[in-house]
Amino acid sequence: MRPRLYVPLALCAMFLAVGAARAHHSFAVFFDGQKSVSIKGVVKEFQFVNPHGVIRLVVMSRTGEPEEWKIETNSPSILRRRGWTADSLKIGETVTIDGWPARDNSHYVRLRKATRANGDVVGKPFDEDGE
Repeated sequence: MRPRLYVPLALCAMFLAVGAARAHHSFAVFFDGQKSVSIKGVVKEFQFVNPHGVIRLVVMSRTGEPEEWKIETNSPSILRRRGWTADSLKIGETVTIDGWPARDNSHYVRLRKATRANGDVVGKPFDEDGE
């Protein structure tokens, strides 16, 4: 390889590494581990996907208007170890989500525990560190 090609290749490798490092974020960047929130709503969507699962919940606001909340879970491999499956939540099912709220006060939560309307907990709840 010619010496002139080293610099562009090194720059390309650096940009790829930076992109990969930014692709996965720290829990603390988005969520406040010192606070907690509990929301009750109807499951609109449950994605059992990498890198994080997603639950979309329709919650009735204090004014009676429906609001959509996004709940981020761990990866499917971690969820499986905690007793979850791709069929753990059904569209239209009412659940209560306990978790850590977004730092920006948006309708975004990191899952700690999901409880069905009958009181059954889905899988094993998560530790304080989000794992």
